[in-house]
Amino acid sequence: MKQTSHFLIGAASSGGGKTTFTTGLLRLFRDRGLNVQPYKCGPDYIDTKYHEMAAGNTSVNLDLWLSSQKHVKETYAKYAAAMDVCVTEGVMGLFDGFDGMEGSSAAIAALLNIPVVLVINAKSTSYTVAPILYGFKYFNPSVRLAGVVFNQVASERHYSFLQKACEDVGVECFGFLPRLKELEVPSRHLGLTLDASYQFDKFASVVAQAIEEHVAVDRILEVCSVPLVDYNAHTSISSTEISKGIFSEKKWKIAVAQDAAFNFIYRENLARLQELGTVTFFSPMSDEHLPDCDLVYLPGGYPEFFLKELESNIAIKQQLKMYVESGGRLLAECGGMMYLCDSIRGMDGKQYVMVGLLHQRATMENMKLRLGYRTLRIGEQVWKGHEFHYSSIEKELPSIAEVTDAKGNPVSTPLYRYKNLIAGYTHLYWGEMNLMKLWE
Repeated sequence: MKQTSHFLIGAASSGGGKTTFTTGLLRLFRDRGLNVQPYKCGPDYIDTKYHEMAAGNTSVNLDLWLSSQKHVKETYAKYAAAMDVCVTEGVMGLFDGFDGMEGSSAAIAALLNIPVVLVINAKSTSYTVAPILYGFKYFNPSVRLAGVVFNQVASERHYSFLQKACEDVGVECFGFLPRLKELEVPSRHLGLTLDASYQFDKFASVVAQAIEEHVAVDRILEVCSVPLVDYNAHTSISSTEISKGIFSEKKWKIAVAQDAAFNFIYRENLARLQELGTVTFFSPMSDEHLPDCDLVYLPGGYPEFFLKELESNIAIKQQLKMYVESGGRLLAECGGMMYLCDSIRGMDGKQYVMVGLLHQRATMENMKLRLGYRTLRIGEQVWKGHEFHYSSIEKELPSIAEVTDAKGNPVSTPLYRYKNLIAGYTHLYWGEMNLMKLWE
């Protein structure tokens, strides 16, 4: 059985340095010629973009609220099979889940039986990290703490106090990241344009160099080297499932929007689409023609940064409108849904004309964050997803779904339908479902 190093990078809270350390470590492994597979706990799209730029391999989301334990295990194993190193970045604090520890990074580490490398922000503290480490070591026996890396370390003297705390608690110290301005993660709006990609690439290399100098990377690989658990065949939609209902024995032609404006796509969602048929990517920003298709997927992204380009590409807007008006199936999420509205008011206060299939207006004015897990009930169907956006809709259309949060509380997040167009703010996850059932 193949020996691979597997570990999850956790922290005491958001802002502890998980993304900085993960990014640098992925780049360092890549520079060493190792084939490294990144994963991200939770529904985040932006960290996975960072991972891909740093590692050169597509990052995969692992989420115990959006999907089953079986799916998480099979998905992890499928992408880990040919890798030298597997690095999973946690979300929030290690034990923070949607209900206590449920759905947390710790729960995923325990489920997959992979050790945790803890990143602790040591700014303005020293020996006090001892009881913190003691708690992480003993709080839950199902979560194995491999060791710790300290972030924001001011000096070698500061580090010596932290090392003493580790010795007294019995937690291995792998090293530290110094307190440097260059090691601060760039804006989370970066990573989506060529200029931003260049900035992030430079950042990843700087962090990788700091890790090489101050962290015992080879020791991490040694401590975390374990056989890959065989979870058998990966999750897929069976031919029996596909043949049910109105979609029997059909290979679908699927057009997926993918460019700087639209790129928030779960890896396993794409895998399911590829099993259903042939996937062709297109750009609503620059392409003149919609691919020949019988399903269009407009994922989320950042259309608000490219409103002039989207408005000026009249040809693709007209073709999308004709496609839907003639009965074509289309799923649009968040930014994709905004694009289908009559217009979007940008952060500059100007209104830009969009596709005009949903007769409502999206706006970036008075921005307010709306986020959280969502359950959508459409008749007898139940779908899960995640909502994260700052924009809002003016004079919105009626919803076809009853929507609740992770606790079952009603949420006023609509799901719209016009002919065979289905759209809303929620990013749906169908990694272990047949998306085509939405139209049954």
